Amino acid sequence: METRDHNDPQEGPMSSSGRRATVEDNHLLIKAVQTEDVDRVQQLLEGGANVNFQEEEGGWTPLHNAVQMSREDIVELLLRYDADPVLRKKNGATPFIVAAIAGNVKLLELFLSKGADVNECDFYGFTAFMEAAVYGNVEALKFLYERGANVNLRRKTKEDQERLRKGGATALMDAAKEGHVEVLKILLDEMGADVNACDNMGRNALIHALLSSHNWDVEAITHLLLDHGADVNVRGERGKTPLILAVEKKHFGLVKRLLEQEHIEINDTDSDGKTALLLAVELKLKDIADLLCERGASTDCGDLVMIARRNYDRSLVKLLLSYGAKEHFHPPAEDWKPQSSHWGAALKDLHRMYRPMIGKLKFFIDEKYKIADTSEGGIYLGLYEKQEVAVKTFCEGSPRARQEVSCLQSSRENSHLVTFYGSESHRGHLFVCVTLCEQTLEAYLEVHRGEDVENEEDEFARNVLSSLFKAVQELHLSCAYTHQDLQPQNILIDSKNAVHLADFDKSIKWTGDPQEVKRDLEDLGRLVLYVVKKGSISFEELKAQSNEEVVRLSPDEETKDLIHRLFHPGEHVRDCLGDLLGHPFFWTWESRYRTLRNVGNESDIKTRKHKSEILKLLQPGPSEHSINADVMKKMNEFYKKSGNFYQNTVGDLLKFIRNLGEHIDEEKHKKMKLKIGDPSRYFQKTFPDLVIYVYTKLQNTEYRKHFPQTHSSNKPQCDGAGGTSRLASPGC
Repeated sequence: METRDHNDPQEGPMSSSGRRATVEDNHLLIKAVQTEDVDRVQQLLEGGANVNFQEEEGGWTPLHNAVQMSREDIVELLLRYDADPVLRKKNGATPFIVAAIAGNVKLLELFLSKGADVNECDFYGFTAFMEAAVYGNVEALKFLYERGANVNLRRKTKEDQERLRKGGATALMDAAKEGHVEVLKILLDEMGADVNACDNMGRNALIHALLSSHNWDVEAITHLLLDHGADVNVRGERGKTPLILAVEKKHFGLVKRLLEQEHIEINDTDSDGKTALLLAVELKLKDIADLLCERGASTDCGDLVMIARRNYDRSLVKLLLSYGAKEHFHPPAEDWKPQSSHWGAALKDLHRMYRPMIGKLKFFIDEKYKIADTSEGGIYLGLYEKQEVAVKTFCEGSPRARQEVSCLQSSRENSHLVTFYGSESHRGHLFVCVTLCEQTLEAYLEVHRGEDVENEEDEFARNVLSSLFKAVQELHLSCAYTHQDLQPQNILIDSKNAVHLADFDKSIKWTGDPQEVKRDLEDLGRLVLYVVKKGSISFEELKAQSNEEVVRLSPDEETKDLIHRLFHPGEHVRDCLGDLLGHPFFWTWESRYRTLRNVGNESDIKTRKHKSEILKLLQPGPSEHSINADVMKKMNEFYKKSGNFYQNTVGDLLKFIRNLGEHIDEEKHKKMKLKIGDPSRYFQKTFPDLVIYVYTKLQNTEYRKHFPQTHSSNKPQCDGAGGTSRLASPGC
């Protein structure tokens, strides 16, 4: 018979006397540890109290409590009774991490010998080393460093917290925030802490020190961090710089020290558009305002004189006027309307706020104005010569920046590439200004996925891909570059729904190697399917598929043939796109139908001249499709006397289409038209491979004159799709 243990895991085992310990004994054990009553602890353990019992609130065990009390003897006693040395509290803290908070080196060493990892962290990313820095425990900090603690480890927190940009802080930031000068000196001078490491909000240790409300040593800490090269232009919450925070603290000494830094941006603003000087005036800090003006702060940053007058501060008014402040300040017009609807609200804020100009550019590196992240920075909203632009940031001298600018400068006006407006350099960064678009192709399709295509003809896909083909063609031929990174995020749609190709930082000048162009063509082939499928298959998934699989996933013959030709461009790789812009994929259904009628109007087809060149090209074959029987019967009435009825050949199918087109609008054929509906759609759906079959057979012959004149290129066509079509004739 199977036996089961129904004991509560929080209850202790049987004591030597046979009595089972109760939950109350477990609580008493915790109490005994907290009151440091060693004898009582021993007694309760002998009585069977659960050595690993955890309190409901916080999950504290007897061992965690003993470590917090720094009672090494009680810790040893609990471990002898099998206390778990790596058991976590509810916040994930182990006894080892608690030992760092207590600053007990002996216990830290003990738990390392019991299997603790020197860099283990709780559920909020705090390590023992970080906790030693928070609590100013110098000896513990040194011990952990000697045992391999990661000095610059950034706090890893929970995913939901990371999404709110929480976490990412280092031990140096913790020490700066808490005002532990000695710990900071050790971290910087002896342990190589990174003074400019930033948390997930972009704040360095200097910002943490200035944000602290209880830090009495903020001046000493600021001096220490600045002496070690802390960035004075970094930003905290709401875009506040160290200078702005020092003004908010009303700390003259800090403001003076910061202004002594070589690269200080005295006119920088927070996310509300306020400079340090504007804040000093609002806070009635005349001495600080005087210092800022003396060091060159712009007085054209707000209605300074009016603010000082409202505060009845005559001396500050006099001071400001002496430095050139305007008596009547005129802010930017409130009724200014941006062209962009998607970015309109943020652009209005940017236009309204004061920002020091960078050459011809006004912009702000702040989350509120960020469009996207990039590998070297980000893309932000901006105003370049008052034109709305997207500003792509690079480190000055970046090879990618050179590629981007060089490629954009070689493009022509009114192109399908984003327009290059200009660039500005500032503080070691290059800001490249291009067309501001509303969204990426990926974002557009995400919103519109699942919408019905009107009349089953996908005009959107045709227009997007036509613009994209022209953009890549221009890049290859006019600019002599290859893109090398074609993907949905780099295809942008502007406020007028025009499509633009962007992001050329990975582009390369064409060296003559066909493979460089072929890489773009293969990506373009996958983009064709991505657009036709409305993004229902991710581009990453398509990139992982073989070329053959991508072709197989195509929903219709035109798409399949177009993608195949992109994957197999033949010898004329650079000219391929010019030819493919005349591919049936880009023809409207009406154009496809008109083409079939025009070919069917050839005299050799109408007279069924079997040895003619065109009928040899359009060799007959069996068809799996058929025309409505009543319609076929009606059309065959034209040949009742001669008996020369339509035959099961491609030529006769084209002849049939031509004749039907000529006669279907006649009064006597109303019923026939009712059965067929729109002929262009009828034949597209009934013979889905007919257009591609005719196109493939006639594309390099004189009969291509019947194709729509969608482009001017007369260069050789890309290779055909290969294989034989199943299409032949009406099948009647």
